Amino acid sequence: MSVVLLSHRLYDDGMAVLAQGARTVVADSSDLRNNLDLVREADGIVLRVGRIGRELMEACPNLRVISRPGVGVDTVDVAAATELGIPVVVAPGTNLRSVAEHAVALIYAITKNVCESHEKTARGEFGIRNKYAAIELLGKRVGIVGFGNIGKETARICRNNEMDVSVYDPFVPAEVVEKLGYRHEPELNGLLQTCDVFSLHMPATKETANMFGSPQFAAMKSGAFLVNCARGEIVDEAALFEALNSGHLAGAAVDVMADEPMKKDNRLFSLPNFIATPHMAALTKESASRTSRLTAEGTLAVLRGERWPHVANPEVYQHSRWK
Repeated sequence: MSVVLLSHRLYDDGMAVLAQGARTVVADSSDLRNNLDLVREADGIVLRVGRIGRELMEACPNLRVISRPGVGVDTVDVAAATELGIPVVVAPGTNLRSVAEHAVALIYAITKNVCESHEKTARGEFGIRNKYAAIELLGKRVGIVGFGNIGKETARICRNNEMDVSVYDPFVPAEVVEKLGYRHEPELNGLLQTCDVFSLHMPATKETANMFGSPQFAAMKSGAFLVNCARGEIVDEAALFEALNSGHLAGAAVDVMADEPMKKDNRLFSLPNFIATPHMAALTKESASRTSRLTAEGTLAVLRGERWPHVANPEVYQHSRWK
């Protein structure tokens, strides 16, 4: 029976699927380099948290599949996997509603000053109600940066809540955006100058690294809010701290940070206008069930020698291992 190594357990539904066709081993570690004995035995690896590079792949002689429960593959050296004939299984579309709902929840939480108000009230400081930090979102303009499936769903929910929507995505034609009734911004700077709230939904790439830094925050309207449910590397956290601390940005709410698990001594946590959740946007019961099952099904299919369609590197099937 094939051996599947997991950095961390999947949701129970996915674990049950895996158990039907493989022996599972859970490392419970985000650094599989500390578990090389387990890695060397693995036919498949399911990576929830951590990174897999060429060195780790080459240390795993039996490795035939790497799986990511989601669509982000920035933590996997996909080029190396392709060169080695290893499909990188992903689970597209399974978490888009959950992540979009979480983004909107963070928009409401930060613009209503929910977290600071709770903390002060719990300490008996009822006067926090007179801070008047909260705003109404009716008629406010939200800037959606990245118009993939999650960005589209976030925009739809915001529009249904009577917010105006602007979109910046250099890979999406204006007519696609405008057909949905949204304003298309051809340049990021145009979006920065006109929106009250920003919601980020792009992948982590060389081009998007620190895409939001001091120049971008300075270009935003005073009193704007930032929400990030994409990837932590997109935001320059030092610049974000300065923008929040100065009051130029009214608040920021994130589900992702550059260093995960998040470190409690990060300066951002000292600010009352910053809130964070632990990269949990996709981890609703419904989404976790869909994602874990699709991830497990794809992992087992590849181990059976099937050409599973949901992979980040479809060109891998041209490799000699698949001929």
